[in-house]
Amino acid sequence: MESEPETESVREAGRGSGAERPEARLERAVGVAEQALIEFEIAVETFRVEVENFSRLHHQKLGPMYARLDELDASIAEARAERSGDPEDLRLAQEARAAVLPLPGVEVLFDDWIDSDGLSAEAAAMLTERPVRPPQRVRPSEEARRLYRELARRAHPDLAREEGERKRREEFITRVNAAYGRGDEALLRELAAEWEAGPAPVEERPVGSEELYACLEWLAQRKDMLSALARELEESAIGAMLRLAPEDPDRLLEQIAEQLRAQVAEREAELAGLVQ
Repeated sequence: MESEPETESVREAGRGSGAERPEARLERAVGVAEQALIEFEIAVETFRVEVENFSRLHHQKLGPMYARLDELDASIAEARAERSGDPEDLRLAQEARAAVLPLPGVEVLFDDWIDSDGLSAEAAAMLTERPVRPPQRVRPSEEARRLYRELARRAHPDLAREEGERKRREEFITRVNAAYGRGDEALLRELAAEWEAGPAPVEERPVGSEELYACLEWLAQRKDMLSALARELEESAIGAMLRLAPEDPDRLLEQIAEQLRAQVAEREAELAGLVQ
């Protein structure tokens, strides 16, 4: 019977060896926060790309109509001023004419013509006198969205613990974001294959409580930054328009174009009546 105390001590040791590390619970919390942040970042980036593409398409498709309306408004104001000779009508005519072709600032030109890949296609076409490319689809296809989400979840820099691995992931995700912004399914598939064939994930070393708490604080700060960006996108004029028809933004552009065409016809009729 002398063996019973020994057996009990072995049993106690076994329980002790399987005890959870104090940091394990905190590690799980960090992991959950990282995944939640990645999903939020995917949603924000998806909306940002849609807003950017919708803004470009809106400018390409409707810009000439807005310009025509400005020209007609100026011509109408000038015709009224010529008829009346009233100083106030003359002032209004001068203001309307000045609004037709306002000289853009350098910052505006660069914002419109230079993107993350360098000179935009529109700017390059203008400089080389080639025709400007036709408007593209407002948003990436469902397949492009699926590929982007999968790559973002697998290769996101927040999943790295080592600085070298984080840098590798940041560079890769930059390429993923650029391909997604163009809706380039073929390139996204190539990037997925590249990631699959890449080096094996770096084995993570255990981290202490202080580092885990610092990681949680960083994740909270990044979430606040993304929330601010999301609000900015949602409250922008283009974001507000896009929310009116999230499932069919192309149709929304057609509806706006129809309204603008009707306004152009009205202005043309009004001008014709003034110059007779």
